[in-house]
Amino acid sequence: MRRALGSKVALYVVLSLGALAFLFPFWYMVVGSLQTDVDPTIGGAFPDPANITGENYVAINERINLAQGLLNSGIFTGGVLLGTLVFGVLAGYALAVLQWRGRGTTFAVLLLVQVVPFQMLMIPLYVMIARDFGLSDNYFGMILPFLISSTAVLIFRQYFLQLPKDLFSAARIDGAGEFRLLWNVALPLVRPALLTALLLTFIGPWNEFLWPFLITKEASMQPLAVSLANFISNVAASTANPFGAMMAGAVVLAVPAVTLFILLQRYFTSNDLGSGVKG
Repeated sequence: MRRALGSKVALYVVLSLGALAFLFPFWYMVVGSLQTDVDPTIGGAFPDPANITGENYVAINERINLAQGLLNSGIFTGGVLLGTLVFGVLAGYALAVLQWRGRGTTFAVLLLVQVVPFQMLMIPLYVMIARDFGLSDNYFGMILPFLISSTAVLIFRQYFLQLPKDLFSAARIDGAGEFRLLWNVALPLVRPALLTALLLTFIGPWNEFLWPFLITKEASMQPLAVSLANFISNVAASTANPFGAMMAGAVVLAVPAVTLFILLQRYFTSNDLGSGVKG
């Protein structure tokens, strides 16, 4: 009994130390964004209350429009999420549930796509989207290369494969079509997959820099990640506290992702796959 209690205490101590190690950079970023005078030492993580200010947020907002940047990031990320969920669910369902010629070959190609870096496709994509389609400085031009995620398709396929086949057989006997099967039977049982794909996909476009930087030239169209990078490269030196202003912009960029994770992380462990089958 005492040994089991000691093991549990040791486990919680190790987990707590790991959590503190992961949270410390975010804490340091928040504290750095509120400091009047920069303290780059470890002691800067515990600043003097007299050294706390909100001027860094005002300073960066005067040089880049944080609200516009957040709006652009939201539109870009929202479009990518919509495309990822719609096309990912349809493709994953087709690869897992439907029987059709070439399904194995298609899945092999899907796995092959995973090893192709996006940077290899960036130049031809830019030529096609910006020159041929004329979608530079356009939200759809930013969204189009990320509209379908092979990772999301793989996630949905694996979840759909776990569903009991008896559910689909019973629904087909009752006359349900494939779209009704997908909407009424499959989707309610793979909610963890939807949330996992949502969070994983959100982080990518929300922090994406290179493609929006290439496809947008007007500052009013750039997502916050691009605006913040331009600020660091060109404008930061003109501020009274460049370090604090950069940290303030990073906090604004990070807060939506952290908030989404906190709100959704409790759903990741839910599993209702067996609830639809008796016996």
